[in-house]
Amino acid sequence: MGNADERTRNLELYERLVATNSSVERKGDAMPYTSVNGNMFSLFTKDNHLTLRLPPDELDNFLKKYKTTLSVQYGAVMKEYAVVPDALLAKTGELQKYFDISYKYVSSLKPKPTTKNKKKTTGKS
Repeated sequence: MGNADERTRNLELYERLVATNSSVERKGDAMPYTSVNGNMFSLFTKDNHLTLRLPPDELDNFLKKYKTTLSVQYGAVMKEYAVVPDALLAKTGELQKYFDISYKYVSSLKPKPTTKNKKKTTGKS
């Protein structure tokens, strides 16, 4: 796990990236993410890394080009999600292309039902 300064910096970079697409709203507190029609396409993990969901052809190219790996969350490999290297996270302009590809890919998927009726009222820190 990274330190608080690293988290703050990377989270600010993630916010900047999300802001490049006016159709996207950042959701989540502990693990911020973006989704379309109930399908998540980006996730800011607890270890301060951004992961992006990419279509298979783009995923392979991304993994090779940026010498990165698939995301592993809670011991499970997230098959369509690539870990975004910190160096690329800092390059909003370059990363925006992949964020947009991710958004378009997930927009083409079948909508998932959401569970909006579950509201938590207890705030744990």
